[in-house]
Amino acid sequence: MAEKTYSENWEDYELIDAGNEKKLERWGNIVTIRPERQAYFKPGMPEEEWNEIAHLEFVPKGNTAGKWVIRQALPEGEWTVRFKHLTFNLETTKFKHVGLFPEQATNWNLILDHLSPGMKMLNLFAYTGAASVVAKSRGAEVTHVDSVKQLISWAKTNMESSGLEDIRWMHEDAMKFAQRELKRGNLYHLIVMDPPAWGIGAKKEKWKIEHKLEELIEVASQLLHPGGLLILNTYSPKVKLKEINYFAKKHFPKAEVSELWKKTFTGKDMFFGHLLRAYK
Repeated sequence: MAEKTYSENWEDYELIDAGNEKKLERWGNIVTIRPERQAYFKPGMPEEEWNEIAHLEFVPKGNTAGKWVIRQALPEGEWTVRFKHLTFNLETTKFKHVGLFPEQATNWNLILDHLSPGMKMLNLFAYTGAASVVAKSRGAEVTHVDSVKQLISWAKTNMESSGLEDIRWMHEDAMKFAQRELKRGNLYHLIVMDPPAWGIGAKKEKWKIEHKLEELIEVASQLLHPGGLLILNTYSPKVKLKEINYFAKKHFPKAEVSELWKKTFTGKDMFFGHLLRAYK
């Protein structure tokens, strides 16, 4: 049976309940309902209670897109949440996301523990930069890589809202950048990557994570200083835990592979993907 790593709720975020392929979450003073295929069980609270407390609900249309429905008046002001001493900016998107994956808090805490001032971190597939901001708050030299300009702009806002500066922003394909860093001989003390299930490379070539997994793990192992740490997450159903474990042990002397889970306030357990922590 796979080992489970549980990510705890934090002051400004709470997974209140889940079930019927939805999840009920509190982000600061705003409560949302979002689709969640892993919530295949019955919720702990009746639907009427969900609707009473929710401000926003994402109603899907098709497999990827949808629309947000306002259930009750939203609080005034910017939508931000705090993680410890840091500030993250949230907003509704045409997908179900709001700009933050709160289950990653367990990894943010590990980043804070692993890094010290002057150490180097590489954040690949970096999204809106929560891990980058956390690392920068420890005084690390942070390189943030993402192929979407709008997400880099969002990440810059998170950095500035947290009173930080001097993250190195790279608008590039993550794999291509990592390979060039290898050729340049640049090494890091920590690498974080949360690759999507599929992507489009610098030359518009399509790739799938199940075909790129070993290459990502191998390149990361070569880019790390001795004693360095790789944190890799994947939510893709095409990637199995045993595959991650096999490739990690092939390229790292020490690897911890587990499933990432969260408990709801109502006592439900929900799966959030696979997690690798590999030490060189």
